[in-house]
Amino acid sequence: MKFYKVVQVLLFSWLLFGCAKQVGMYSNNLDARYEIVGIDVSKYQGTIDFNKVKQAGAKFVFVRATEGNTYQDANFLVNLAKAREAGLATGAYHFYETNDDPHTQLDNFKSIVLLRSGDLPPVIDIEKLHNQNKTHLVDNIQVFLEGLEAHYGVKPILYSGHKFSNKYLTHFGEYPLWIAEYGVDEPRLPKGWTDWRFWQWSQSSTMSGIKGQVDANRFNGNDAEFRDLLLK
Repeated sequence: MKFYKVVQVLLFSWLLFGCAKQVGMYSNNLDARYEIVGIDVSKYQGTIDFNKVKQAGAKFVFVRATEGNTYQDANFLVNLAKAREAGLATGAYHFYETNDDPHTQLDNFKSIVLLRSGDLPPVIDIEKLHNQNKTHLVDNIQVFLEGLEAHYGVKPILYSGHKFSNKYLTHFGEYPLWIAEYGVDEPRLPKGWTDWRFWQWSQSSTMSGIKGQVDANRFNGNDAEFRDLLLK
């Protein structure tokens, strides 16, 4: 009888640790398994102490800049400046709305995002489809991506979930992929890609410097490869 109780206690402890790790209770250093790790933030994280973020183990941060034709994140400029001051590699992302004009969305992003040497490439975040067929979607995303590359002089990063990428984005395998997939040991590659650059492995991590939860990300590569990705 005692043996079974011991087994039950051990099993419960293992399950509790696994669940806690998944939701980020043990992620003040963003998980020690990953050498180059970082976060992505928006106004929803409120005031962030980026010095503590860096001390907790983060090396990079992606900051939401814009969404759709006109929306601009109220905390973008402050987050960008403070992250840079803390010595984090910093990037900006645009949440792409498929029912908005790609040229207007590009103008919105360019109007507020001034990237410089040492920054990460710009990012297009696309997660859902509004009343468009796949062909129209692909054509418009291509316009936006090419506009980003022409303006910033670097190939932009494409962020999406595995399911959406696999269904709609298979034409864009030449672009660096930032893949979102949770509850797995390694992300699955969507069709069209042979590798991923960043992996958002948790939406519910916690760390010093941020109140509440934050997305946690891993870079797929070593320090030299990470430095090579940064704007020159």
